[in-house]
Amino acid sequence: MDSAGSDGEGPTGAHTMGVAVPLNGGDASIAEARHLALDFLTRARTGQDVAVSARAMDLTQLVVSELVTNARKYAPGPLFMELIIVDAAVVVTVHDSVPAQPVARPEDPRRIGGHGLEIVMAVAREFHVQLEPAGKRITAHIALTDEPATEASAQQA
Repeated sequence: MDSAGSDGEGPTGAHTMGVAVPLNGGDASIAEARHLALDFLTRARTGQDVAVSARAMDLTQLVVSELVTNARKYAPGPLFMELIIVDAAVVVTVHDSVPAQPVARPEDPRRIGGHGLEIVMAVAREFHVQLEPAGKRITAHIALTDEPATEASAQQA
């Protein structure tokens, strides 16, 4: 699926476009997913005039990599990834075949690995999991532009 609303505009006047792809290539699907995310955001930026910061490009690739890695590691079977631009965010959704709630591990700076879910939750504007009979959907929203300065930091300037 590769779609956009009429003239690339959603109901609120913001750009809306998306792509959905199956990821069935084993561990190679992790790199494939990162490349698809980068290509998708590049097309949005150059072809649809969507403002996408370099930070958003990096964070989206990071989130895609972590979500697809976790799905590959813990959910045998097919994966499906969706990327949708709505309003001022890219919405990353990974569907997998295990209907179980993922759990972020307790903080442990000595632990090597196992920080993927923590990372995603820390950088995403929104994060949620929807369990389904045939698996789950994990969704993270990432701001397309750099977040404005908070009032506290603006007052200190």
